[in-house]
Formats: sequence, structure tokens, C-alpha cells
Amino acid sequence: MPVHTSGSSHDSPGKGTGLGLALASALAFGGSGVAAKPLIEAGLDPLHVVWLRVAGAALVMLPLAVRHRALPLRRPALLAGFGLLAVAGVQACYFAALSRIPVGVALLIEYLAPALVLGWVRFVQRRPVTRAAALGVVLAAGGLACVVEVWSGLSFDALGLVLALGAACCQVGYFVLADQGGDAGETAPDPLGVIAYGLLVGAAVLTAVARPWNMDWSVLAGSADLNGTAVPAVALLAWVVLVATVIAYITGVVAVRRLSPQVAGVVACLEAVIATVLAWVLLGEHLSAPQVAGGAVVLVGAFIAQSSAPAKGSPEPVATGGAERELSARGSTA
Repeated sequence: MPVHTSGSSHDSPGKGTGLGLALASALAFGGSGVAAKPLIEAGLDPLHVVWLRVAGAALVMLPLAVRHRALPLRRPALLAGFGLLAVAGVQACYFAALSRIPVGVALLIEYLAPALVLGWVRFVQRRPVTRAAALGVVLAAGGLACVVEVWSGLSFDALGLVLALGAACCQVGYFVLADQGGDAGETAPDPLGVIAYGLLVGAAVLTAVARPWNMDWSVLAGSADLNGTAVPAVALLAWVVLVATVIAYITGVVAVRRLSPQVAGVVACLEAVIATVLAWVLLGEHLSAPQVAGGAVVLVGAFIAQSSAPAKGSPEPVATGGAERELSARGSTA
């Protein structure tokens, strides 16, 4: 998710550690859908699973919110945008999509966000974009057509596809919001503080929307089916909260401080690969050869779109402004 961080040294030992942490973050984020989907299929509403994830992570990150208690007064718009879009919006749309379409497909559609940002820049802000960035958009769109198998009239639930696209749009909304403030340099807020308050804002919003007091809490006392294997529901929830959210965010933030945004972008793209492989192995969600190839093209297009240099004469980076902030506290979101 997009949060700006200041630069740091990029020595070899730091890069090695950063690469390991980035891989750990991608693995943690990639496992969120695989752990959440059995809970949804066990009887929990997708919104309730999102609320459990966000509220649980907010509770764990509460000490960081206390440490950065001046942040709400300094950057209220940033925290509101992160909480509403990057936390509540993305997670709610993504988890709702999981209840209707495969994990890998939902996450690949979410990876259209960098390409959609370029559309906003070109057609709404009317700023030039590089040819490489435009190529990234075309590749991502073409790859998505293969993923959803447009030649067969869309092989997946239409509402599920719309929800996944909604998750991508929520990411775009935050990219745009983050870009409006510009680079803050030395005064940039600590990304861990932004994450902590974003989770608190997201939890508050989701509490009003999901109404957790109506949740079937008995589901958490039972087990969920993981492709034929009964797994304690509470263990899956613990993974979603502690590993796929708290650890994933923290390792992602630390990693990006040791790596360049471009390198972090490559590693972040592995999240969709990891999610697809885990869903294949643990949930039995097999994708066809054209879908796998299309997914690879989506990731290549997304990376090109988010890492391309700005067009000549552009007043500020077109493709990297929002993307670098996104990589500073990745997360998908998923």
C-alpha cells in the first residue's frame, strides 16, 4: 500500500537482508486468500472475515499507534485515505471476490491497479505517459483477457470479477490521494505509524458496515475444510491476522527501506504467483495454461507500468510516484 519512505543506504548486506524480507512479505501476503477462503466457505460472511483480519491486526499494532499519536493531527487525510481505501476498501472487495472466484484470479485482477493509475494520469490529469508505461497497460489488459478467458464468455462469476476490479480501483484511489500530497522528504510520516492508524480507521469503518455482533462466532470454534483436510478455524484466523497482515506489512516496510522501489516491485509481483501456487496446492484451484500465461503477462505489464520512467517534460514522475509509495508498505492487500 502506498506510503512514502525516505531513502536509505543500499549496501550489499542490506540488499540481501532486504530481499529476504521482501520475499517473506510476499509469501505472507500471498497466503491471506488461501487462509481466508476456507473460513468463508465454513459459513463466515466475507465482510466478517475482513473485520476479524483488520480489527485483529489493529489491536496488535495499537502500541505503534500510541507511539505515533501525533500523526492524526499532522496527516489526517493520509490516514483517512489509507484506512478507507487501502485497508477497508481493498480488503472488503478482495475477500468478497474470493467467495465467488479463485484466489489467483482475484489477485491478478487486483494487480491491474498500476495500469489503471496510468489511465487516470493520461485521461483525467491529462499528463503524458511514456511508451513503456503505455505498453505495460496494454500487456496487463491483454493478460487479464487470458486470465478471465474472454473467448468463452468469461469463465468466472461476473460479480466476483467486478469485486476484484473494485479492489484494484480502491488501490488506484489511494495512489491518487498519496500523490496529491507530494514527497514530504525528511518530514514524511513513519509508514508503520500510517499502517497502524490505517488499520484503526479501517476497523472502525468495517465495524459499522460488517456489524460483527451479528457474526456466527461458533464457526471459529469449529474447523474449516482445506481441500479435504480439516483445519481449526481459529488457526486460519491467526494466520490471516498475525502472518498475512501484521508480519506481512512490517517485513514489507523494512524490506523497501533496504531495496530500491524497482527491486521491491519485482519481488512484490511474486505475491500473485505465490497466492496462485498456494491456492493450486492447498485449495485445488487449478488454472488452465492460457490463464497461467495470462497471469504472467499481467504481472509483467503491472511491473512495467509502475516502474517506467516519466515522460520527457512531465513535471513529476508519472508511473513511479504512486507506485513507490505503494511499495513502501505493500500490501495488498490482499
